Amino acid sequence: MSWKPLYLPYKEDPETKKVLKTLSAAHRALAELKGVAQSIPRQEILINTLTFQEAKDSSEVENIITTHDELYKSSLGYSEFISPAAKEVENYSLALKQGFAIVSKRKILSSNSILEIQRILEKNNAGYRKLPGTNLKNQQTGEVVYEPPQSADEIKDLMQNLVEFINDNELIDYDPLVKMAIIHFQFESIHPFYDGNGRTGRIINILYLVLQNLLEIPILYLSRYIIKNKGDYYRLLQDVRDNENWESWILFMIKAVEETAIHTIDIIKSIKQDMMSMKNILRNNYKFYSQELLNHLFKMPYTKIEFLKNDLNISRVTASNYLNKLSDDKIIHKHKLGKSNYYINPLLMNTLIKKQ
Repeated sequence: MSWKPLYLPYKEDPETKKVLKTLSAAHRALAELKGVAQSIPRQEILINTLTFQEAKDSSEVENIITTHDELYKSSLGYSEFISPAAKEVENYSLALKQGFAIVSKRKILSSNSILEIQRILEKNNAGYRKLPGTNLKNQQTGEVVYEPPQSADEIKDLMQNLVEFINDNELIDYDPLVKMAIIHFQFESIHPFYDGNGRTGRIINILYLVLQNLLEIPILYLSRYIIKNKGDYYRLLQDVRDNENWESWILFMIKAVEETAIHTIDIIKSIKQDMMSMKNILRNNYKFYSQELLNHLFKMPYTKIEFLKNDLNISRVTASNYLNKLSDDKIIHKHKLGKSNYYINPLLMNTLIKKQ
């Protein structure tokens, strides 16, 4: 528990021979993902669907559990039907999208931006920790395994140092994936917020890859890999603090990037196939087919008349006729929620569940 975060960059060289050998495969997978993502006609389709998947998985790391049905119902805007867990997942999705909008416009990730991301996540303005008493415990034994910085001034200084490390590529010449692993470790070790540190840290991972032009849109989400390897994730974080075992931690994160990129490529290819299948059905059987209608049905698994009306700029009656006709023919599935109806695209929904 005596380890304290050091100011970046560290003196030790983390780019060992083992680390350098693993980087090329991860970069190849990222490059392929970037190319495959560009083949989808509207990239907001991937941003919307995959952001919600990441939001679900990232929240699950923190034991915030929701079902796919709860999650996608929350996207319909019926607040009275949204569970607390689904609301937290929705907040994560909003925070991630806001973070992406910020870095896309400003080309940096500032301290204020990180504070804004956490504010959306937690729906409060508490900001960086100002009171002592925060420590990290072993979830099974309750034993305190690490005490992060307690001083408000130290937390602020460390975060400013971390922001400089994120944005200044001249500060040190590390591979971006190595640097991402260090950034993630440093943020989690500073543990700057009262709540939401894990989820904020995982959003920073994604935004850093966008800043480094390794991704054009935020669609590489490591939370699924972390859930599958949760014990190793926490063990390796602590092993850096206890034994300065950087190599194992960085290798873990590089592997996470490679495997997640490959998995995401598979999801995108499946969505593309689903879109082509739906396109053939609509084009061959419905006079009202349009590319905009197809895009809308894949924007999210769940939709409603109001969404289609606004998206296609058509009347409510026309939107209702389109969705109800497709529902009558079993192309999409119609469900009732309170006094309203919503519609599910089964092709997209099944793909997202299967590829979870």
